[in-house]
Amino acid sequence: MIVAISISPSGAADESGSVSAAVAEAVQVIRDSGLPNETNSMFTNIEGEWDEVMAVVKAAVFKVAESSPRVGLVLKADIREGFATGQLTAKVDRVEAALRT
Repeated sequence: MIVAISISPSGAADESGSVSAAVAEAVQVIRDSGLPNETNSMFTNIEGEWDEVMAVVKAAVFKVAESSPRVGLVLKADIREGFATGQLTAKVDRVEAALRT
């Protein structure tokens, strides 16, 4: 499965309104998990089996909760039997191939 998550702390912004420090802590938890992942300007994508991915999502949310009284989580999941790994790039590769035809 692939999940796209966005974790948004409330009350943890710096003087400019940025929450990047809190988000960085969540991304570090995800990277330290060893699961395939990628971060873009809106979401962090994580790939793996259901239980391991959800455990990482929970750990990342709880990490942000250490410095914020309230945490929002947006999660979108792509669950496809038989496609548990290699899809972070394979899905994009298939779209790029279709664009070339």
